[in-house]
Amino acid sequence: MQKFMILILIMFFLYISSVNSDPFPAVPALYVFGDSLFDNGNNNLLPTLAKADFSPYGMNFDGGATGRFTDGKTIPDFIAEFLGLPFSPPYLSMRSSPKLTGLNFASASCGILPETGNYFGKCLNFAEQIDSFNNTIKRELPKHYKTSSEVSDYLSKSLFVIAIGSNDYINNYLDPGLYDTSKHYDPLSFARLLIGNLSLQFQRLYKLGARKVIMFEIGPIGCIPSVTRQFSHSGQCVEDVNQLAVIFNDELATMLKNLTSTLKDSEFILGQGHMLSYDAIINPSNYGFEDSSNPCCITWANGTSACIPGLAPCKDPEKHYFWDGYHLTEAVYKVIGTRCINGTVCVPKNIKDLVQI
Repeated sequence: MQKFMILILIMFFLYISSVNSDPFPAVPALYVFGDSLFDNGNNNLLPTLAKADFSPYGMNFDGGATGRFTDGKTIPDFIAEFLGLPFSPPYLSMRSSPKLTGLNFASASCGILPETGNYFGKCLNFAEQIDSFNNTIKRELPKHYKTSSEVSDYLSKSLFVIAIGSNDYINNYLDPGLYDTSKHYDPLSFARLLIGNLSLQFQRLYKLGARKVIMFEIGPIGCIPSVTRQFSHSGQCVEDVNQLAVIFNDELATMLKNLTSTLKDSEFILGQGHMLSYDAIINPSNYGFEDSSNPCCITWANGTSACIPGLAPCKDPEKHYFWDGYHLTEAVYKVIGTRCINGTVCVPKNIKDLVQI
């Protein structure tokens, strides 16, 4: 009888431990890179006009206006919640040794090219973000890991999520008054210039230890209010501008496949958010949206820019696609993030499958 009771107790404790265990213990950290789609506070600490540290930004976020360019959570936030990790804090906000659960290096207005968006002020372009990550590896990880093999194991199991490139069009190629790139590059040549630079930075990430990398496509930038209200067009979107993004995304898909096939043990995942986003704009009711043309908040320059500080936004941002003249609402980010985690937005593996490797 005593042996039977001991056996029952052992089985009970095994069951409890399995229920309470972390569903993805093999994912120690989430590292985030990109632009204002993913920035969660780095630009707060930079001398720039591109900031979101005031209301109504963050109206649906616990903690209010943190620097996220939306009303609530972003895609990396939803991914962190799925993985059971805390939100990756902004790199520039760290005043002490950071936690080993990840960092966010994304910086609004910046892009792949170093000159993109610099007229707003200082931002961290993609190469500088990789530089900052390199500094983190050299200065911080040795404090927590005794050997280089332990560091390599930690980084190989971590997730790296990136969204960058749209500003190279919005704040560069499509702004001939400030940049002359459109005079020197046709759409395909410019896309290949960006992809070439992007590939070099991805290879740097790989050499630093990253193995599981998710890069999101550029969305339908021809549909954002800052574009539709400044360019003449017929229909809901400026399709010529959308075509620029399609060209970039086609080149991106090829590049990511090549990196996965040539870099040992790597998984470079494509986040196919462009067509999903476009469909949600053209057919908003299919996704629970009612307005896919106008910003939810009151912005500067007739709906083409950032929210005006302190002015009340729309009462139902969950029914709006656009938050301000450039960015999306939390509701849209949730659709994209969830379908990357469990669905077919992220290929050839979604996050649920990727983290099991």
